[in-house]
Amino acid sequence: MKKIFKKRKKKLGLPPGTLVYDGEEQAGKTRVTVIDYDKERLEEKVVEDIEESFPFRDSSSVTWINVDGLRDVKLIESLGNHFGFHTLVLEDILSTGQRPKFEEFEDHLFIVLRMLDYSDEDNEITTEQVSLLVGKNYVISFQEHEGDLFGPVRERLRNRKGRITKQGADYLAYSLIDIIVDNYFNMLEKTGDRLETMEDLVIEKPEPETLQQIRAIKREMIFLRRSAWPLREVISNLERAEPGIIHKSTKIYLRDVYDHIIQVVDTIETMRDMISGLQDVYMSSVSNSMNEVMKVLTIIATIFIPLTFIAGIYGMNFEHMPELKYPWAYPAVWGVMAIAAVLMVVFFRKKKWM
Repeated sequence: MKKIFKKRKKKLGLPPGTLVYDGEEQAGKTRVTVIDYDKERLEEKVVEDIEESFPFRDSSSVTWINVDGLRDVKLIESLGNHFGFHTLVLEDILSTGQRPKFEEFEDHLFIVLRMLDYSDEDNEITTEQVSLLVGKNYVISFQEHEGDLFGPVRERLRNRKGRITKQGADYLAYSLIDIIVDNYFNMLEKTGDRLETMEDLVIEKPEPETLQQIRAIKREMIFLRRSAWPLREVISNLERAEPGIIHKSTKIYLRDVYDHIIQVVDTIETMRDMISGLQDVYMSSVSNSMNEVMKVLTIIATIFIPLTFIAGIYGMNFEHMPELKYPWAYPAVWGVMAIAAVLMVVFFRKKKWM
């Protein structure tokens, strides 16, 4: 299960702007892909040397540079120096525990998002930091691992569908943000299905494993909330960004993303209430089951109290006990004990305790 709080020992005591990757260890090298396009043409390639992407900074077309893997700190530093990004921005890119945020600079915007995915193998939500740097004619995206949700955006570019090839870099950035936000709904839908299953299990057959599953979903809600809640502020600041990078025509679409974020946050809060309710129902179900067991044991013990009392009297070792000399004393005692037990059972049934 993923940790909620990241450790940052690698950066302890280092001066601001020191570039150190503090994420998970990664196999393989950093992969850089470039998609350069305008209304008439599209060029897509994998960059072997990061310097191959440098000329795209001043091109008149729109360029999307995607960096998969943050292990190669020198590559990211070289890219940042060429495009003129502040060292604190590069530091935030390499610090993978960042809260979603937005920062505005003179010639570019810096956006941090959390991209979520569902692991069928581990049966839990995984989270990954995505950093976007948006200029007038370029978008540079940084991801922790290879593989993302941006396949539909690439297909739209390749097939030249929709308005994406006719718009600028700001619309491309919106498209990437939008697909990340839309995926939150998929995560919520899967989590909602699991919650419905949990409801039936909690009521019908509450077991310790069920409680563990509820706690796992609760942790996932923490990831979802930490990813979605700050996005409201991010999208709101993007809408209010100074003209130049984010055009007025794109702000309309950003308002739509903002509405989606509000829906996501509301759904998350509703699910958190449901989880709290499930925990209460689980504890109540377990308590009720325990009460039923205790009720049965109490009834049995209560029935045997007078029988034990009678047996205790005639179990005393006194010589002059008159009933011991009677020939029918033994069956008479059994009869009294049976009658007492029957009367108590009848009484409990009348009271509807049985």
